[in-house]
Amino acid sequence: MSEAITLGSRRRTAAPAAIAPATAGGDNRRLSDIAYARILEGLFERTVPAGAFVSQNDLVRLLGIPVQPLRDALRVLEAEGVLTIHPRSGIQFLKPDLELARSTYQFRSIIERSAARTFSETAGAAEIGGLIEAHQTLLERIETGGLDVEDISALDALEERFHGSMIASLRNPLIETTSRRLKNYVRIIRLERLVTQPLAMRTLREHLEILHACRDRDADRAEAALSAHFQAALQRILGMF
Repeated sequence: MSEAITLGSRRRTAAPAAIAPATAGGDNRRLSDIAYARILEGLFERTVPAGAFVSQNDLVRLLGIPVQPLRDALRVLEAEGVLTIHPRSGIQFLKPDLELARSTYQFRSIIERSAARTFSETAGAAEIGGLIEAHQTLLERIETGGLDVEDISALDALEERFHGSMIASLRNPLIETTSRRLKNYVRIIRLERLVTQPLAMRTLREHLEILHACRDRDADRAEAALSAHFQAALQRILGMF
């Protein structure tokens, strides 16, 4: 099995299917949502490189998105800070740097420290136990069998489930919206990150520290473990630049 895998390295091997034209007002919203998802997918799979300066026509060709849904999606992504639209010139995609990494992880830490406390106090034992079991299972698999692409996908999914569960415990739609935006930043920042077996195991163990504190209903310990996890994650990210 491979020892290290670069996030974002699984690229498209065929051109994406074109999005069918809209036939009604409701369809326009749906197509804009599809266009939004496809632009992010193109960015995360590096069909469109981070920091790239491209034209609208380039995106239509690369991603198979009709012009109007593309424009709608680009306006939303500009508001979210993923790109900048330069009229009559092109679209500039966000390029990760030290400042973006620091700002993103600082903001995540502010939100999720509170979420860790709330999750430890309110989450059901079955939900916490399920997350602990999923982490331990994946940790044992990587520890004994090494790291492969399927493990990377499983780690990505488990990270989203773990952090998503804590954010959801706050029951605050504004925070959930902000968290989704931050998640896009994190994925852009991590595009060039090399994921090794030790790194994957360290991440899972840090999550387990938080989850064990939540299982014990120790909010102070959960918050401290979450803060330490983000500090360690930020240091690993800063090492890339």
